Amino acid sequence: MKKYFLIVLACSLAVLACDNGVKEVNIESDVYHQTMDKLSEIIVHDIFSPPVASRIYAYPSIAMYEVLAQNNPSYNPLAGQLTELTPIPRPTEEISYELAALEAFIKIGTALIFSEADMDAYREELYKELKKGVNKQYFEASLAYGGQVAKHILEWADGDMYKQTRTYPKFTVTNDPTRWQPTPPGYFEAIEPHWTKIRPFAIDSSTQFVPERPTAFNMEKNSPFYKEVMEVYEVGKNLSQEQKEIASFWDCNPYVMNVTGHVMAATKKITPGGHWIGIVKIACKKAETDPMKTAEAYALTSVALADGFISCWDEKFRSNLIRPETVINKYIDEEWVPLLQTPPFPEYTSGHSVISNAAATALTSIFGDNFSFRDDTEVKYGLTVREFDSFFDASEEAAISRLYGGIHYMPAIENGVTQGRKLGDYVVDKLKLRNEALAENNE
Repeated sequence: MKKYFLIVLACSLAVLACDNGVKEVNIESDVYHQTMDKLSEIIVHDIFSPPVASRIYAYPSIAMYEVLAQNNPSYNPLAGQLTELTPIPRPTEEISYELAALEAFIKIGTALIFSEADMDAYREELYKELKKGVNKQYFEASLAYGGQVAKHILEWADGDMYKQTRTYPKFTVTNDPTRWQPTPPGYFEAIEPHWTKIRPFAIDSSTQFVPERPTAFNMEKNSPFYKEVMEVYEVGKNLSQEQKEIASFWDCNPYVMNVTGHVMAATKKITPGGHWIGIVKIACKKAETDPMKTAEAYALTSVALADGFISCWDEKFRSNLIRPETVINKYIDEEWVPLLQTPPFPEYTSGHSVISNAAATALTSIFGDNFSFRDDTEVKYGLTVREFDSFFDASEEAAISRLYGGIHYMPAIENGVTQGRKLGDYVVDKLKLRNEALAENNE
C-alpha cells in the first residue's frame, strides 16, 4: 500500500510539474513569417483575386500588431487610427502576448479563407511544439485572449461591405469600342467591379487619390492614344531576354489559363500583394527584426496594399479603359499576343504600379532608403532571384514590367506610380505606429 501511495504521489507531482511548467513561450519572428507563408500558400490554393487577397493579409496583420503593441509602450495601437477600429480588449490574466498575437492572426486568417482545414492542421502541429514544457493554464489563457482579439477584429471586418458586395450585380460589358472587353484565352468576367465600396483602412475614401485622366481613345494615326498603343505593340515584339524575365518575375497572376490545342489547364501563382508580403519577410529577416517590429512591417505594408487596391480599383471601373490586347488585335495585328496573359479588369491605372509603390513607401519608412535585398519570392514558382538596391528600385521594376508584359499603356504605369506613392505617403504620415519619444529612449 505504501509503495502504491508513493507511485501515485510521484505521478501526481509529475502532472503538477507539467501543469506548472514555465510561463514562457518561445516565439521568434520566424514563427510569424512561417505562419504568413502558410496563409499565402492557402491564398494561392484558393485562388483569391488580388484585391480580396489584400484584405485577407490586412486583418490578421493588424490583429497581430495590436496585441503586441499592448505590451510595448514604444508602439501606439492602430485603434482610433484605422477607420472604425475600436480598442481591442485587455487581457484579464497573465498571458504570452507573442502567443496571443499568433493565435489572433491564425484565427482571423482561417475565417477569411476557404481551405480552413489546412490552416487548422498547421495550427495543431505548430502548437504541439510551442506548448512543450509550458504551463498549461498560461498557454490556454494566451490562446483564449488571442481568440477574443480575433473576434473583435472580425466584427470590425464584418462592417467593411465585403459580404454585401458578394451579392452585387456583375459588371456590364457594352459595345462601346473604347471600353473594357473580356480578353483571351479565358474571356473571364471583370473581377471585383464594386471594390470601391469596400471600407478603406487608412485613406479617407476610395476617391482620395484619383489620378489624371487617361488618354482619350483615338485610333487615328499620330494621335496620343495611337502612339501609346503602338508603343505596347513594338515593345512587345522586340523584348530582350532581360525584359522577358522582368515581366515574368512580376506577373503575379493568381490564375493563368494555359491553352494547348483543345486542352486548357490553369496555373496558380502568388498575387501582386502576396509578392510584397514576401518582400516584407525578406526585409525583416535581413534586418533581424524582433516580433514587434516584424508585426509593424506586416501591418503597415498590408494596410498600404489594401488601400492601394481600393484606390486603384475605384479608378479602373471609373475610366473603364480598353486593354492593349483588344485594341491591337482589332486595329493593328489580329495575331498579336502579349507576353503575359491579360488580367480580367479594366486597364487604367496599373494595379502593379499603384500597390507596389504604396508598399515600397511603407517599407522604406521602416527600413530606410537604399535597403538592398535579394528577392526570392518567386523561386517556388520556377523563377529566379532578382536583386534590388531599394524598395523603390523594386517597385519601379514592377511598374515597368507591365509594359513589357503587354498589359498596360505607359500612362497607366506612370500615373499609377504617382497614385501609389501619394497614397503610401499619406498612410505613412497618418499612422503613428511608433511612440517616437519612447522608441528613441529604448534604442
